[in-house]
Amino acid sequence: MLIIPAENSINWKRPPWVTLGLILACLLVFLFYQGGDDRKLESALEQYLNGNLLALEGPAYEDYLQRAIRFEGDAQRVLELQEFQSLQENNEALWQAATLLLDREFYQYLQDNRDLIWAPAERSQWQQQRTAIEEQWISRMSAYQLGLVPADLSLYTLISYQFLHGGWGHIIGNLLFLFLLGFTVEKALGPGRFLAAYLVCGALSGLVFVGFSMGSYIPLVGASGSISGLMGMYVAIYGLQKIRFFYFLGVYFNYFRAPAIALLPVWLGKEVYDYWYAGATGIAYMAHAGGLVAGAGLVWLLGKSWLQVKEEFFEPEEDEQDARFTSAYAQAMASLGRMEFDLARRQFEALREHYPERTILLEHLYQLAKLRPDLPEYRERARQLMADAMARRQPEQMVSVWQEYLSKGEAHHPLAVEDHNRVLFISLKHHDLKAAEKAFERMRAQGDPDLVSEACRLLLAEFEKLQMEPKARHYRQLLQSQP
Repeated sequence: MLIIPAENSINWKRPPWVTLGLILACLLVFLFYQGGDDRKLESALEQYLNGNLLALEGPAYEDYLQRAIRFEGDAQRVLELQEFQSLQENNEALWQAATLLLDREFYQYLQDNRDLIWAPAERSQWQQQRTAIEEQWISRMSAYQLGLVPADLSLYTLISYQFLHGGWGHIIGNLLFLFLLGFTVEKALGPGRFLAAYLVCGALSGLVFVGFSMGSYIPLVGASGSISGLMGMYVAIYGLQKIRFFYFLGVYFNYFRAPAIALLPVWLGKEVYDYWYAGATGIAYMAHAGGLVAGAGLVWLLGKSWLQVKEEFFEPEEDEQDARFTSAYAQAMASLGRMEFDLARRQFEALREHYPERTILLEHLYQLAKLRPDLPEYRERARQLMADAMARRQPEQMVSVWQEYLSKGEAHHPLAVEDHNRVLFISLKHHDLKAAEKAFERMRAQGDPDLVSEACRLLLAEFEKLQMEPKARHYRQLLQSQP
């Protein structure tokens, strides 16, 4: 059974760079760092067989398994004993050697009981040859250098084990889930907090694994604990909201919608059940369970502070926003066509609250306000449209709106002297001297000696630069007459 959330689609205009970076890091580690493990193992097996260690350890391994069956009632050991005896019957020396070399619990058992298992001469031979293999090859393999070993826990391995994998099937499966979950959680939290939360979930997942595997020398590798943390964060972010999930049962698959958080106990229960009843599959079920709890717990504990979800995360995607805008805009335009101006104004105002960056809405509101130039709303819309034009570097539109307002609304509600000053400055910058002079006259009429004097100096400097002496003389005289 497989159930994964499928609520979001990736927006390649804003790629999930941290998620992609984590995927790339795991791939590079697997290819270039772990790529040498096969060669090391081959060398270790060759040295093991040449040293005739199989003859020493084989009988000890059978005795080791039989003791576990007899005293611990471990059913899994029965299967392991049967498989090993089958390898012996088929003279599969290489696979026998691999089984003994990679069973870290058995190696620890040999170290603890070597005085009881062998006579001094055999013990000396075993000690010398096995130690050389361990130091030269086994201890240098990636899983034993940077994997998480419960019996030999190091803080750095709580992070490093997350980037190691046990084979192509392991890494491909993990990275697929990392991509499917990561881009959504990264979008919700932002790149920096997402990366920190991902690594923390992996570390906490590792600690849970250590708690359930005390004393074990079997290393944990893989990103599945961290990815389980992403699953926990994913459903905790959505909470009780109904989202879409994909499920796969045998050969059948489909989608369903459910409250996001309802899947957390389902996932958690599956991991705990498999831990107790699935047998020795090599899967770290309790690490997965720990990751799920860690991810959800981090969001619940820190969701209103450090791990607060970005507000824009819950906004519709751009395509959906465009569709909604088009529909609402068409309704407002239909109201205009029916000359229902008050309704159209309310519809455009509602649209502008959600889409403030769309200038076309402000232009419609300006045109509607212009129908009643005697009301203060016309002046406010004119000023807003002038400011918008200036922000978009469209001086011609700014001056055009200003001139239109002078002819229609200035008599009812005059613009402020600062508005005329901005028009003067922009007009001078774009060499529209006629508009600049007109703005200056409006400023003179309204007073404010400081602004008028500064505007007069700007006009004087511009006309002197253009060698238009009559105009320059006019503004020089005005400047001298200023108090």
